[in-house]
Parts: sequence; structure tokens; C-alpha cells
Amino acid sequence: MAAACSSSGDASPAGKSAKAPDAAATITPANGAAKVRPDKGVTVQADSGVLEQVSVQAGSSTVDGVMSADKKSWTTKWTLKPGTAYTVTATAKNAAGKVTTATSKFTTLKASSTVKISDVIPQPGETVGVGMPITVTFNRPVANKAAVEKALEVRSTTPMEGAWRWITSEQAIFRTKDYWPAHSKVSLVAHLAGVRASAGVYGAKDVTRNFSIGASHIAKVNLKTHKNKVYVDGKLAKTIPVSGGMGGGDSHGNDFRTTSGVHLTMGKSPVVTMTSPNIKEGEAGYYHELVYKDVQISNSGEYLHQSPGDFGCLGHSNCSHGCVRQTPSGAAWYFNLSNRGDVVVISGTTRDLEWNNGWGYWQLSFAKWMKESALKQPVTTTALTASSGAASPN
Repeated sequence: MAAACSSSGDASPAGKSAKAPDAAATITPANGAAKVRPDKGVTVQADSGVLEQVSVQAGSSTVDGVMSADKKSWTTKWTLKPGTAYTVTATAKNAAGKVTTATSKFTTLKASSTVKISDVIPQPGETVGVGMPITVTFNRPVANKAAVEKALEVRSTTPMEGAWRWITSEQAIFRTKDYWPAHSKVSLVAHLAGVRASAGVYGAKDVTRNFSIGASHIAKVNLKTHKNKVYVDGKLAKTIPVSGGMGGGDSHGNDFRTTSGVHLTMGKSPVVTMTSPNIKEGEAGYYHELVYKDVQISNSGEYLHQSPGDFGCLGHSNCSHGCVRQTPSGAAWYFNLSNRGDVVVISGTTRDLEWNNGWGYWQLSFAKWMKESALKQPVTTTALTASSGAASPN
């Protein structure tokens, strides 16, 4: 059913030119409709003439929409909120300039079950590195991944090509094709309210997350030359003598090779208690010690940190159990410099970083990354301007 407003012009007397027909606009959902599915949105069609203006209101809130180039149709850009009353006002104009108005008032159904975003990384207002992904975690499994993915809008100072990848049915991660531009702004705007995530399950509310990209910090660790060259905004800022994994393994299943590849820094701690995995106290190879200035780069226990000893190895040989040891001054400098999402490229070992070991997402080509997108295609981030600026962070 749809609401329409139109009137027919009188037949012209013989020998006189025909009167231009009045404009007509048809609104869907129709006036008085109830329990409308919020994911269906609003459409307005000009049956004759063209649309001049369309307004969709929910109380004091205005709903965004897109007008077709020929002004013959208008559609809401995002889904509607469940359990909400809406008023649609549409004006259309005929060839003679006469304007007619159509209205529709309807309500959307109340969702009996909802899905919401339980976590977003980065944190609100966080300054992160140029490799930083956006991780969105939902509180329940998502079946209609394409509908949810379409609702996840990323805005950035410089439009960037990127894609979402579903890691599980409850988690999606956005990665750009190339690194973020340094010193820029990014927002995630999840237009989740009203999205039909599964049968009978709708998004509960929209979520916005704003964060900043800091300076470009790219550490290039070569474990053949035993040096960590750290570049800040493209310029070599410091060279730090290092020592990586000694290689080999033991009878407990431990692999003492550092992983090569593109790592991202995942967080840092002034001190971490490191204990030999799978080895009990009293057994050969056991250790349990405090290690300082720790920057995590994988889930398999790899850090860039201050060397707890064996200083003679730094810059000369690989002596660690898999971490990248640094000089005390170099470790302190890098610890203070680093943000989550900074890039650490390690080379010179025979073990590759797995793409799902920590934030090893840059180990995948962009084409492979995109294969697990529900939409199977890249998206370009929306230009972040004053008019499209993000709302207050959640």
C-alpha cells in the first residue's frame, strides 16, 4: 500500500492546448501503516512531474535520503529505527510549476530480538598507527552479513579504498588497501538501528566511533643485520641494535624463531612477566622473569622489548626465545613512540607470521582479504568533512 496525492486536469476544449497534469507523489509505506519492517526504509516516487523536496522525520530527528538524478524517486539511505513513528512529507511539481504535497504517517515494528555492537577497536578518541584496522564485535551471531556490512560506514579525512572481512559470525574487521595517511581523522558510523541481522533480529541502535591517525611509525627489523630502523613520517629517526629468536625448538613444542612479515603493534606495557611456555620450574630451559618496555606484535608471545640480558647479542646475533630484544635506551625510545596499529616489518627469518596471529592482517593481499567480505567488493570511505562530521563517540 502507498499514499498518493494527485488530481486530474480537466479535458481541454477542442482546439485548445492541453493543461499540464498535476504532479503526483506516491509514498511507501502508506499513511497509517503499522508494524512496518524498519529495514525496508521509505521510498517516494513521482508518478508525474518531479520531486521537489522530501522530508522524513522521527520526532525532531531527520532521516537521510538520496534523490535520483532525474528527481523521479527518493529513498532513505539507511534503515529505520524499530518501534518508531515517522512522518513523511513530499512535494512534487508539474511542468507548469504547480506544486502538490503528499504525506504519510506510519510506525515501524518493535523488535522482539535485537543485536548490538559490544565492542569497537580503536577506543574513542584514540591516536593509532597507519596500519590500524577497525574491529567491530557484535553481541550475537549475524546471519545477514551483507546487510550489516552495508550499514558499517567508514569516514576519513582522505577517502580510502578498503574492505570488511568477517572473522567469525560475530566479528567483522575493516582494513584499508594501503596504509592510512598520517595525521588524519577516521570515524566509524554503524547505521545499525533497524538492520535485519537475522530472521526476526534487528539492530538496536547506531554507534559512532571517532579516532585519529598519528604520525607514520614504521619499524623495519632485519634479523640478519640485527638492526631495527624506525622511520617516522618517512624519515629514518633511529637505528636500534636488536637480537631476535635464536631459532630451532625444544621437546616441549616451543618454536624459537621470530616471525617474519608485516606485524602491527597491539598494545604496550611497562613491564611483563614472561614465563617459558610448557616448561615447568626445575626443567631445562625454564625461565620466569620481569621484562621491561614491552610492545606486543603478535598473539604468539612476540614483543619488541628491552633486553633482559645477553647485551653482547644486540646488533650481532639472535639469542632470544622469539621476541625482538632491544637496547635499554632504544627500547625506552620505541616504547614511548609507539601507538597501537603502528607497522613493524620483520625480515630475515624462516618463519612467516600467520595472518590471524594477532593483527597480522597485512600478511594477506587485499584481494585475499576481500574474499571474506559479505559484499565481495571494496568500499571507498566517505570524505570526512564538517557537514558529514561524526557524532559524539559512544
